[in-house]
Amino acid sequence: MTRYRLLAAATAAGLALTLGALTGGSAAAADPHVAPGGNFDLSVWQLQEPVGSPGRPTTIPSSRLQGANGYQDAYFYTDTRDGAMSFWAPEKGVTTPNSHYARSELRETNRDGSAADWALAGTHRMSATLRVVSVTENVCVGQIHLGSGGSSTKPLLELYYHAGGDIVLGTEDSPSGGQTPHAVGHVPVGKTWSYTIAVSGGNTIELTVNGTTTRYAIPSSFQRYRQYFKAGSYNQSSSDSTSAGARVAFYGLTVAHR
Repeated sequence: MTRYRLLAAATAAGLALTLGALTGGSAAAADPHVAPGGNFDLSVWQLQEPVGSPGRPTTIPSSRLQGANGYQDAYFYTDTRDGAMSFWAPEKGVTTPNSHYARSELRETNRDGSAADWALAGTHRMSATLRVVSVTENVCVGQIHLGSGGSSTKPLLELYYHAGGDIVLGTEDSPSGGQTPHAVGHVPVGKTWSYTIAVSGGNTIELTVNGTTTRYAIPSSFQRYRQYFKAGSYNQSSSDSTSAGARVAFYGLTVAHR
């Protein structure tokens, strides 16, 4: 089994986190004065931002994200109060051709920088500790997205956080579209919470939110597709505003495959 760790622990009062249970190791205090790559292992992620040319958002490769002097800007940065890896996605921003919504979001890669693209068979897991700092309507904070295997540009699932505090899992009905929502938790805005998104046995989705696990069958139509994880702030509302949007802070993130 290979295991990739991205760890940070909040040092501000009220934000101390116990990440050992999530990662199998002990948490270390994050340095709030370095780029996210100084506190997090970003060697298995690339970043998409809400800037660039129409239909072609800017992407930052893992090689530029890594290290204390790695990439950061207004959309992806270290919170100087607690060391959180922070993502800002305004309602007005550059989007992909298949979306109306802007995002500041990590996309899983292999350690050589190539795009991750794994089969459903086996066990695949992404765990996170985070808080939604602000949100206009709702924001996607974690995904399993379809990779190679067909022409679909849909996700297998998306995990949403709504402005009222409801956490909702959207499972795709088929690669052609249609999404079924499942209420899976409630956390007030600004409060820290955790999730684990997993695929096991090639046919089951397992979602754990704050220790409560629910399971969902994967339709057979997805079996020919490979997959990859995404995490960050994928805002789910759009307008002409550059000040309204979704800001999400991550304190821990783990991806594991076996």
